[in-house]
Amino acid sequence: MLRDAPPDGEGTAAEPERDRRPADRIALRADLRAAVPDAAAALVVTAAVFILLYVRMDDGSSDTVSVMPFMNDSRTYWMYLLSQAFGWSGLLWAWGTVMLGLVLSGPGPAGFGVRRAVWERWHRTTSLTTMALMAAHALLFAAELVRYETDLGWLDRLWGGFADSFVPGWYDSGTGRTAIPIGQGALYLAVPLGLLFYVRHRIGANTWRRLHRFVIVIYVLSVWHTLLYGTNVWYDGWPRTVLWLLQLPIAGLLLLRLLRPARRAERLGAPTRGSAAHAPRWAGRALGRLVVAAVAVGLVAVVASGHDGGRARPAAPPAPRPPAPPAG
Repeated sequence: MLRDAPPDGEGTAAEPERDRRPADRIALRADLRAAVPDAAAALVVTAAVFILLYVRMDDGSSDTVSVMPFMNDSRTYWMYLLSQAFGWSGLLWAWGTVMLGLVLSGPGPAGFGVRRAVWERWHRTTSLTTMALMAAHALLFAAELVRYETDLGWLDRLWGGFADSFVPGWYDSGTGRTAIPIGQGALYLAVPLGLLFYVRHRIGANTWRRLHRFVIVIYVLSVWHTLLYGTNVWYDGWPRTVLWLLQLPIAGLLLLRLLRPARRAERLGAPTRGSAAHAPRWAGRALGRLVVAAVAVGLVAVVASGHDGGRARPAAPPAPRPPAPPAG
């Protein structure tokens, strides 16, 4: 759209009218459009995982059924399987977006033959997709709880499903008492920290960078939630081992990012005399590097030793059918 010419006929060419919308709104809309192919790929992966889980439940090889024998009915518990599928694709996309972020904030992606701006766009779009997958995982878990509680009225079922899924500390059954609040913490941190990029000009770039560092905490919580509550990696075996193996490149890139950060101000350097005011910051950064190095060594030890916290499989086969639903 062009401005009208000045009323007195003076002036030269018409100037394009400026878009007065905030820059962060424009950026978010552009990234949402750019995330469509990424989200479509995530849905394809989710569908493939769902089919795999469905087939395994049908043929009796499902670890979920081994953990919870009453769920040996894929047609009844399809929403739970779909929730699991969204959880797995969400964790995979979280892994990818963290890997991209660590490459960007570390030595950089120059050696990969892809422009930095493209890497940054991939990082943002995979982050948006991850948030959507996490939300879908939680919503379908809530929907399954609502469907399951047939002995309650609809309002009680809706409240129970919502509270168990979204209110920290409300779920009170088994391992979920610990695992579900951890997953909720990951979701509730992911949304604000993921969207802060689009308001960084309002909160300040330095504030945004400091807060954005906590994204790694979201990823750690997500993996912890999966190791505690993911029935597909509940027992000893290759699925749980692969999950641990995937953490090795994350730990390696995080250590490399701390040793060779992209920003000069974050580089550790050698302590010098007369810099007592900066000593606590230097000590904190040095300690962070040591902790991450120790975690990397610990991950290698876990994978090499096979002691990854998995449970032993039960000797007795699972029940063939779930219990009859309670009388309503």
